[in-house]
Amino acid sequence: MRLHAGINSFLHLLFAKKGTNFFIFERFILNMKDVLGKHKLKQKPTGFSPFREKLHEIIFEAETPEGRLFDLVLLVMILLSIIVLMLETVPSYYARYGEVFRFLEWFFTIFFTLEYILRIYSVYSPRYYLFSYFGIIDLLSILPSYLTLIYPGLHSLMIIRGLRLMRVFRIFKLDSFIDQGNYIIGAIIESRKKLTIFAFSIIIVACVFGSFIYLIEHKVNPVFDSIPRSIYWTIVTITTVGYGDISPITTLGQFLASIIMLMGYIIIAVPTGIVTSSLIHAGKKEEPKNTITCPNCAREGHRTEAEYCDACGHSL
Repeated sequence: MRLHAGINSFLHLLFAKKGTNFFIFERFILNMKDVLGKHKLKQKPTGFSPFREKLHEIIFEAETPEGRLFDLVLLVMILLSIIVLMLETVPSYYARYGEVFRFLEWFFTIFFTLEYILRIYSVYSPRYYLFSYFGIIDLLSILPSYLTLIYPGLHSLMIIRGLRLMRVFRIFKLDSFIDQGNYIIGAIIESRKKLTIFAFSIIIVACVFGSFIYLIEHKVNPVFDSIPRSIYWTIVTITTVGYGDISPITTLGQFLASIIMLMGYIIIAVPTGIVTSSLIHAGKKEEPKNTITCPNCAREGHRTEAEYCDACGHSL
């Protein structure tokens, strides 16, 4: 800060006698700095070969025929792997085709492992992709297969691969779906404090009414044998689920249950109004997004007119 102030003072003295407008000169310097900074961002990393650029275009982009074909093949493979996983849980099918299922499971795992390695190889800064949403999902989709070598019961976790189907919105350029998804996420994030307070209030209400119903029913109704079990009944009643496994039998208990049921309908409407209000607000300020993937960090969902990545600042 002191150095900047000293330079400003020197430039003021230098240009004051000549009648030069210092602020114009200063703005020129700042603009040049900005241009040079952007130019630096556009520079590609040393050693990033044309092959890696082409690989990035095929794997991360859906604008070229090769990229579109790759993404379609990837979606088919994800769907097939999920179908195989589901069929494997059917005892009659597993008894007859168990070996086939195991072969297909490792075939899909090796395919997704190679794809994951290629994704890391084809981005400028792999650490950004590794810790991104899809980077974590891609990793979690292949880990269960390898963990089954140590813990055999974890293969069902491969259903996580289904989350990778979210790429279908980018592949088919369903921009309106992407925007609506961003609206929902933004509305939930914006409402998180209100929803947290609301959830905390419901917990308090459930504890209070659960204690009341326990005091009323536990002496004559053995199913209300503890306050935690009574709180469980209260939560089921507030949410209007009504399993029927526990119910009060005293007149006062049934009266209290009626009050809780009516409160349930009112309570359900509260979070709906909070999120709806946030959705309207988010829809007004949300900017349209494009389908371009940043070559440096693999970030998606940039503004339509964006020239640089919102996350890392790299040129798009």
